[in-house]
Amino acid sequence: MSAIRTGPLAGLIGQVALLTALGLTTGLGAAGWLTGVACGVATCVWLQRGLASADRAAWRPADTVTLTRAVLVGGVAALTAQSFGHSVHIGLFATLTAVALALDAVDGYVARRTRTASSLGARFDMEVDAFLILVLSVFVTPQVGAWVLAIGLMRYALGVATAVIPFLRAPVPPRFWRKVVAAVQGVTLAVVAADLLPPALAEFALAAALSLLVESFGRDVWWLWRERAAHTVGPVTPVPSGRSAAGAP
Repeated sequence: MSAIRTGPLAGLIGQVALLTALGLTTGLGAAGWLTGVACGVATCVWLQRGLASADRAAWRPADTVTLTRAVLVGGVAALTAQSFGHSVHIGLFATLTAVALALDAVDGYVARRTRTASSLGARFDMEVDAFLILVLSVFVTPQVGAWVLAIGLMRYALGVATAVIPFLRAPVPPRFWRKVVAAVQGVTLAVVAADLLPPALAEFALAAALSLLVESFGRDVWWLWRERAAHTVGPVTPVPSGRSAAGAP
């Protein structure tokens, strides 16, 4: 079987297995199951299409790491859906989140070490990052208010803007600060979700994280605005680094 079938299908099976484990340990309800299965199916379909369009027959080592992260994020999403109206095991939620965040540093390293980096792998990594931040934003909303959703929705809002504003489609120069800001969002949201900070400090930390995110996105948008005349921009295509003004903070 080709990578187009085996890789995505393994992820879907892994997602169902994780949901089953969560159901046995925490009594996962219908909302959690529906959300988790939806995440698994969406990941499977997205990967199948991506592998087919990239004309790749080989499943790469870094893909396995990122797919594992996607399965964990699907579990976090299931627990988040369960949290509305039901209590969830915070320790288990925090553990899944922490492992997903930690593995974010592994897939890129594996891709570089094995010299198998690809635009599809970078895009997959980026989408998993963005979705985890969105899910964590939803989870902490009851604690701090709906304004925190701005952290999770900003990447998607700029994605919509990229579809209608041509100059935003150009790639931006690599910038380490962009990666730092992305990490700050995930860690801050995870700490608040684990209820490790008093309410006032949690709100301050999230407000600071959001400010950094606005600054990082704003700097890229401003750079693209100044450089717009120098680019001839065509249809949106993923760049190898996986980082663009609409793709990552």
